[in-house]
Amino acid sequence: MKRNFFLSLLVLLLVCSVLPAAVSADSSHARIVRMSFIQGDVRFVREFHDDPIADPRASWEVAQLNLPIRQGNAISTGNGRAEVEFESGALAFLGPNTVIEFYDLSLHDGSRITRLILRQGSASFYDRSQSDDYFSVTGGDFSVEVTSHATFRLENFDDGSAVNVQNGRVTILQNDKSTPLEKGQSFTVHANDAANPIVAKAAPSDDFDRWVSNRIQSEQAATTQLQPTSYSGSYVSGYSDLFTYGSWMSVNGFNCWRPFGVGLGWSPFDYGLGNWYMDGNMGWTFIGSSPWGWLPYHYGGWYFSPIYGWVWNPGGLLYGRPMPYRPVTAVFVHNGNTIGVVPMHPSDKSGKTPLNLNQGVYPVHSGTIGKPLTVAAGEKWSVVKNSQSAGFSSGFAAAAAPGRVNRTITAPNSSAREASFGRGSSIVYDSAEHRFVNATQGRVAPVSGALAANELRTVGRNASEASLNRTAASSTVVPSASRASTVAPSSRASAPPSRPSAAPPAPHASVGGSSGGSRWGGSGSSSSGGSVGSSRSSSGSSASSSGSSSHPASSGGAGGRPH
Repeated sequence: MKRNFFLSLLVLLLVCSVLPAAVSADSSHARIVRMSFIQGDVRFVREFHDDPIADPRASWEVAQLNLPIRQGNAISTGNGRAEVEFESGALAFLGPNTVIEFYDLSLHDGSRITRLILRQGSASFYDRSQSDDYFSVTGGDFSVEVTSHATFRLENFDDGSAVNVQNGRVTILQNDKSTPLEKGQSFTVHANDAANPIVAKAAPSDDFDRWVSNRIQSEQAATTQLQPTSYSGSYVSGYSDLFTYGSWMSVNGFNCWRPFGVGLGWSPFDYGLGNWYMDGNMGWTFIGSSPWGWLPYHYGGWYFSPIYGWVWNPGGLLYGRPMPYRPVTAVFVHNGNTIGVVPMHPSDKSGKTPLNLNQGVYPVHSGTIGKPLTVAAGEKWSVVKNSQSAGFSSGFAAAAAPGRVNRTITAPNSSAREASFGRGSSIVYDSAEHRFVNATQGRVAPVSGALAANELRTVGRNASEASLNRTAASSTVVPSASRASTVAPSSRASAPPSRPSAAPPAPHASVGGSSGGSRWGGSGSSSSGGSVGSSRSSSGSSASSSGSSSHPASSGGAGGRPH
């Protein structure tokens, strides 16, 4: 009897010790990043099953600037480009006809865990995360872990995957092997020869690489310029936009901001300044359509100045104090059947009457916000607990699902990726020899340096000439000939079969270097499940990080292509 009592007590203690960890893990999926640049055709999907391209029930929508991106979402570019900014200052750049999945955006003991899947296409990544953060991208046959500040380009095509490191260092995880790469190196895996990866010199830059480089340099310059004015000393996503599109001023002793070109009667929620969309967890969320429309609509609050009108105050955000993300910096109130919003004051308390109520209520009429209503003395306006009753019209249009794109990669060290030597050429790549050869009369002979160089110069010249044909002064992006691709019809039935990636590797729980130099000790030996931040949030995809039938998980998160 006594033995049973002690056993029961031991089980109870174990349960109590596990519960807080489970609750903590659940609440850790709180990260939200933003769409910081859109050009041309960009779409997103909030949730899907297994593969965002193959799921016929996935509901794709037209993406907008400053869209909040959460774990489980996916982004697709058609004839366009996109940029995603992370809270740490890391950036992801998507080329045309690319699909990327935000597999894991979680927190663990203050460390940010970012695990992405490049489903198809070409994307570049700039990671400037802190030393205790974790950043990896999986693309087909392997995963790329950042071991220091790095810039790299990853491509996942029909016949293989390739990564080129432009700056810094990364670690490639393929099956149980880890391969360190430095600036100027590439790692290529052909789908028909996945057991023999090729490490070589990085491919030369193209138009997309130059665009990425310019974006990174602009962000670095802005960050350097703003460091003396940032009190926290850490990166604040969207902070540099405020200096580009507005000015700072002192209001009642507080440092406040207002956009350029607005008058005294301007309101932050005027019609045309953004759109609303329903977030299943947070209710109605405001998406600022202006380039500056990220921070002021999700952090801090608003003052009304008799001199300047509405101005935004960052609260403790720039002082390094943690501040919660809000779906909108406004308070929903109602009087009878009338529902409206009041710009949130920095000192507002949850559930309490908003301090800016005496500045008027902006009523919601037919899904849009109208002119402010004056609040009479003694008039009762109550805080709305559930913003879903506001009845806004969602500003996101439905979009067609992305189609599979037929693309091929060539051997590393060529002058142009995705190059073709043409049917009449005798130049071929010998995967066994890892070099270009001249195939003539049924035999294979090494290619002379002059001949190979001439062929490669011709391909590079043709690619450069074709890239000049892209549309100028337009948001439409035309891929250069060196990255020629054919988009499969949008019908899922006619698309080529999926070659899905395995789940990304899960970081180890202990911070510190290991084989391959991973700061989380990720040597490629861990499986994709059962570790920190490996489960999806309820709002994300229903696919779990431990893999599924279309995610054949091999250790290290690689080898996900059935052939």
